[in-house]
Amino acid sequence: MPFSNKTLDFLFENRLQDSKPWFEEHKQQYLDYVLHPLEEMVGQLSGTIRKLDPQAIVDPKVGKTISRIRRDTRFSHDKHIYREHMWLVFKRGPKMYGTDYPGIYFDISPDTFSYGCGFYSASTEYMNALRAAILAGSPDALAAMDALEAQSVFTLNGDRYKRPRHPDCSPQEQKWLDLRGISIDAESSDAELFFSERLGEAVAKDLLLLEPMYQFLLKTAISLHGNS
Repeated sequence: MPFSNKTLDFLFENRLQDSKPWFEEHKQQYLDYVLHPLEEMVGQLSGTIRKLDPQAIVDPKVGKTISRIRRDTRFSHDKHIYREHMWLVFKRGPKMYGTDYPGIYFDISPDTFSYGCGFYSASTEYMNALRAAILAGSPDALAAMDALEAQSVFTLNGDRYKRPRHPDCSPQEQKWLDLRGISIDAESSDAELFFSERLGEAVAKDLLLLEPMYQFLLKTAISLHGNS
């Protein structure tokens, strides 16, 4: 079944109530309107994900590709038990939330949905390796930079240094070199698309635009951590 207003209503109300008894009382709504559509979305995207990375995990399970709705509050100042947004992450490696390799993601919230690739929190070591590849004129880096400029769906995001680290480089290179972290994202508030059967197909088509960019991110990770 596709996502619906009931999906968003449940996420909003569950976060507002923020109560385990309330969640357990309404768990069937979670299954019907949140989890099952996310599982279907995994299936709709898995073929495209495997084209981008044959080693990416595509199991439609919570903790594998689907986020948990209950938050881990042990190390957070925010003590809300439940989150109001959910996401899918496709990546290689044993840990869904690991940061050794980039992920390809799809995220839903009460207001928007987004998708793309990159890191939630890239390491300093990784970003140094990424910059080194750009400065060395890596063919993969050049292909990624050209692919970003050639499309209008995704934008390059991440915290940036206040001052250019390599002011003598081209503006195209500086756009990447000044990043402290990295993600390449598309965001939409198109409710008609979000609630339609076409959503998976539309997102999968867009994700293929990421191939040169994702390959650059992935090969940089492989240079640091190996191929698995």
